[in-house]
Amino acid sequence: MKKHAPSLDFDVERARRSLVSLQAAIPADAFTAPILGERRGGSGVVIGESGLVLTIGYLVTEAEEIWLTDWRGHVTQATPLAIDQATGFGLVQPLGDLGLPRLPFGSSANAHVDDDVVMISGGEGGIVKAEIVARREFAGPWEYLLEDAIFIAPAHPFWGGAGLLSHRGELIGIGSLHLEQDGESDAPSDLNMVVPIDLLKESLDGLVRTGRPPGPARPWLGVYCAEHHGRIVVAGAVDGGPGESAGLRRGDVIDAIADLPVRESAALYRKLWSLGPAGIDAPLSVERDGKLLKIAVKTADRTLLLKKPRLQ
Repeated sequence: MKKHAPSLDFDVERARRSLVSLQAAIPADAFTAPILGERRGGSGVVIGESGLVLTIGYLVTEAEEIWLTDWRGHVTQATPLAIDQATGFGLVQPLGDLGLPRLPFGSSANAHVDDDVVMISGGEGGIVKAEIVARREFAGPWEYLLEDAIFIAPAHPFWGGAGLLSHRGELIGIGSLHLEQDGESDAPSDLNMVVPIDLLKESLDGLVRTGRPPGPARPWLGVYCAEHHGRIVVAGAVDGGPGESAGLRRGDVIDAIADLPVRESAALYRKLWSLGPAGIDAPLSVERDGKLLKIAVKTADRTLLLKKPRLQ
């Protein structure tokens, strides 16, 4: 990492006024409640003149109540407007006038390794001056893939939904995860993974109008995958999900999909999504106890398991 102080060409304190803290309440019987909790907290960024707030989707998935708090301490109730399962973005609509400026979009395509950036969370406005340390693929075990995620260091302690700003003060991404990595002694070990803002631009109008991204839903296996020594291992299956219903078990090794050998989760997801929309059969070759099995999984649309936003 560079040793000099980040070079910033904007008023960070002024930009902080476009951030809100976010608290969400999720019903106990919601699909995601056992995994993500019934109380979730993070941040959001005002991106629209009407007060439209962009956040990371897991904070508001299946939320029945959302409260936004700005830098002045003012609290406004809000409702979930849209979730994009493919990117991980979430949109929230305040039910009152926030009276906050929106942050302009920048270009995440023009954000490069070694660039100076700032990650800002909402509420009292935690600010971390950082730099981009990597741009690379990220595959999540919950059937999630970003082709070109942004990784920054040092990590922000309150990363979920925080805004990543370029040195010009433009929004280039939304904080998603905190990651720890092993590597060279001088490489940062604590990182934030950030979803690039360019992924939102083409789908934003559709998300606002319909609550979901355009096009058919992706097929979903309902399994959690882990990579181990160059193999894809089923770490778990969603109760009643497509994979469990087809007979997939914890410890199964996915060797191929539609006759394509796969050794990484990213390759599995790409091939799965190329087969067609949700509802198609995904033919898997699975190794179990030294035997090779053929298992056809009837995929599903994962959003059908989620509670729909309730208008306040």
